[in-house]
Amino acid sequence: MSSVPPARRLRLGLPRRVFSQVLLMQLAIAAGVAVLATGLFLAPLGDQLDDQAMRRALAIAQTTAQQQRIADDLRSTAPTPDGPVQREAERIRTATGAEYVVVLDERGVRWSHTDPRRIGGLVSTDPGEALAGHEVMEIDEGTLGRSARGKVPLRDDEGEIVGAVSVGIAYDSVRARLIHAIPGLFAYAGGALAVGAFAAWLISRRVQRQTRDLAFSDIAALLAEREAMLHGIREGVVALDRGGRVRLLNDEAQRLLGIGEEAVGRSPDEALGAGRTSDVLAGRVTGTDLLTVRGRRVLVANRMPTDDGGAVATLRDRTEVDRLGRELDSTRGLIDALRAQDHEHANRMHTLLGLLELEMYDDALEFVGEVVGDHRATSEQVTEKIHDPLLAALLVGKATVAAERQVALRISDRTRLPDRLVDPRGLVTVVGNLVDNALDAAAGTPHARVEVELRAEGRTAVLMVRDTGPGVPSDRREVIFAEGWSTKEPPAHRERGIGLSLVRRLAERQGGRASVGEARGGGAEFTVVLPEALTEPGAGPALTGAPAPRTAEEESR
Repeated sequence: MSSVPPARRLRLGLPRRVFSQVLLMQLAIAAGVAVLATGLFLAPLGDQLDDQAMRRALAIAQTTAQQQRIADDLRSTAPTPDGPVQREAERIRTATGAEYVVVLDERGVRWSHTDPRRIGGLVSTDPGEALAGHEVMEIDEGTLGRSARGKVPLRDDEGEIVGAVSVGIAYDSVRARLIHAIPGLFAYAGGALAVGAFAAWLISRRVQRQTRDLAFSDIAALLAEREAMLHGIREGVVALDRGGRVRLLNDEAQRLLGIGEEAVGRSPDEALGAGRTSDVLAGRVTGTDLLTVRGRRVLVANRMPTDDGGAVATLRDRTEVDRLGRELDSTRGLIDALRAQDHEHANRMHTLLGLLELEMYDDALEFVGEVVGDHRATSEQVTEKIHDPLLAALLVGKATVAAERQVALRISDRTRLPDRLVDPRGLVTVVGNLVDNALDAAAGTPHARVEVELRAEGRTAVLMVRDTGPGVPSDRREVIFAEGWSTKEPPAHRERGIGLSLVRRLAERQGGRASVGEARGGGAEFTVVLPEALTEPGAGPALTGAPAPRTAEEESR
């Protein structure tokens, strides 16, 4: 028994490398085409040579029959080996190179022949068609063997048929011409095969470089692994061709971007619409870990060019991380505020204890009233003007943070917001981001102050936040709403440049707008208009803290 392993024995049939397989296939194709072309050329060549021989025989017969002297001699002389018909026929045969020129009368009796002994005998083939006035071309067997033959009627000067002329060309001469042509044909076929083999080698070398000399089975395995990897990872992958059109989307990218397979073959602008996400995917915005917002999702995008002129972009969902980071910022601010209040509360308790020990009871009572009254005034001021509990609680907490940062947070006298909000949490996000930015801008300025104004105009909610900070230059009043843009250093746990972008995105999603201008007396004034943000009067208050309607993308998570 053979000791060769089965796997190795299987490889002996066909090389595994793409280069070798393509080269062998190309050579086989080139050889097959050469053989087929030669066969297709040789197949009709014999017929063409036969046709040429038969037409030549017919032409010689027609020329012979047009000589009136032969018809006259046919009537006036006897069929003899040395008769005038025999002499003329032999002269024509010798001059034209024909195998034979036979003249026969109406009875089929030969008057000429290459073998004088056959003169006076009947012809071996039926002369009926020629004697009936028809011209005949054929390949046939006669007394002289296989030949290309032409037969025509022989007429006298009055046009009556007195006999026929039969001319033959040896078929062996036709076959010899065909055989003589074959070497040249094979030479051409060999040259074509050599050119085809060289072209096949060049193509195979190119394929070898492009496939890195992998086997077809390896390529198939890589494709299968790529499909499984692309659709199995929890990171969006978008591949673009050299024309900037999407050529591949994995399942996660479709979920994050909210698009489907119809986006393949289209540019990012066509598939997603104009915006930062399209700019990042198209390469108009460069960098690493670029932040972008798509719907309600905060995405981190990276783009890598490919050798063919295209690019591959990856997308990571940072929505939850960003939300947790903002909650962490709020929690840290609240902890700092509580720590400050703890110190202040300790000071107040020490003051109260001193007053009691000094038996200054009236002063102690007045001091407690003032402390409680200040806190109650702040809470009552907010709840009287803002009836939604989520917004009221947010602003009370922001007031505490503002006090710790030495900033006065004031609720405008024009503030009036009923408890009829359609999306309280969305408005909380808008107010919280704007107040945080205003506190950052106003902190450290003389007479630092932030003013919040919230009012309802029918079903439209209007929000204005003013601060005493340095303001926003006119040439930057649009760019500050761009995703990833910020004038502040990012904290360690997250990146900045998302808050104002989310504010504008939330406003535009409800058909509203967000803008910034200059406040009276200096500083910035942010304005957000949210149409259809409140229910109709008398329709009943919206569910306090009810979550905003979930998108189809979120439902699928």
